Amino acid sequence: MNKFSNRTIKALTLAATAAIVTTLAACSTPDSDNNSASVNETQTNEAKTEEVKTEEVATASSSNSQALAKELQGKPVVVDIHADWCSGCKKIKPTLDALKQEYGSEATFVVFDVTDKAKTEASEARAKELGLSDVFAENKAKTATVAVINPGTGEVV
Repeated sequence: MNKFSNRTIKALTLAATAAIVTTLAACSTPDSDNNSASVNETQTNEAKTEEVKTEEVATASSSNSQALAKELQGKPVVVDIHADWCSGCKKIKPTLDALKQEYGSEATFVVFDVTDKAKTEASEARAKELGLSDVFAENKAKTATVAVINPGTGEVV
């Protein structure tokens, strides 16, 4: 991987981490209009402390059993676990949009929508196609999670 890619990975990782840290409190507090069973499960997972959630995002996936799809190779991949009902997702959207605008030609942005069962199943199928099944499986219940994937190793950085 060249210097350009390393610089991009570092910048994206820093920006994504900052976005996550600033929205943890929002995701830890349930919205009053949430009424689905999957919301309750996700809210329980979101109630983890800031330190733990940040550590989970920063920890590299050591069991990546699947190669990244060709379309993801060569550029860092920014994965966003999103749900329409998640207040944290709504808060980090402008930051992710800004990252996409600034780094859109230097990175690939992938959004996995887990708003409901049908969207979660579609996202799971897309993750499999892209070689991101492990990342999706580890994070599908953690809305407002953003991970940067190293295209050379396929691991979360």
